[in-house]
Amino acid sequence: MLGMGTFGAALATKLASNGCRVIGVDQRKERLEVVKNHIYEAVIGDSTERELLENLPIRDATAVFISLGESIATSLLATLHVKELGARNVIVKGVTHEHGKILEHLGADRVVFPEEEVARELADRMTWPNVLDYLPIDPDYSVAEIAMPASLSGKTLAEANLRSRIGVHVMGLKDVMTGRFEMFPDGKTRLLEEQVLLVVGREAELAALREMK
Repeated sequence: MLGMGTFGAALATKLASNGCRVIGVDQRKERLEVVKNHIYEAVIGDSTERELLENLPIRDATAVFISLGESIATSLLATLHVKELGARNVIVKGVTHEHGKILEHLGADRVVFPEEEVARELADRMTWPNVLDYLPIDPDYSVAEIAMPASLSGKTLAEANLRSRIGVHVMGLKDVMTGRFEMFPDGKTRLLEEQVLLVVGREAELAALREMK
């Protein structure tokens, strides 16, 4: 983790709690003091210094995260160095969308804009409270957990005919009362009000399902 500001420290701490071996790098000692007891190693140094990066296991790392605040230049330089050092998966916090485009040209595997992503998720949750979870899996398709529309309760999956009607594929059903999960239910499966649908589809298709009464 290059950069241990608010976002970097939170991400590093969570990764460590998930069982990952995290090395955190930052020029400011006080930032590392906050997380040093939670991560594998804390390194004081400049993330743009190639010599420092050469002494880190960049090539062997599952991923390299770069979060260097609002400094576009240092973020670009750090990205360039880690790519040249053989990093396999480079994930960078973007400052602006123009910054993001340059990062992608330098080889960043993913550019994230945390505030925008959280804002979109919060807006969706407030707008569609029946959408319990939402995960984009590529530019076109996403997976979503959606509370059962009342109009579908009592019908079989075949009668609901969601694939033909709106284009979504039902991957699973979860009973919220018992926690029981049924993967790839067949057409004879009866849909119940206390169930949650796990579906995959395009944005417009998922929108049609979440707006269904």
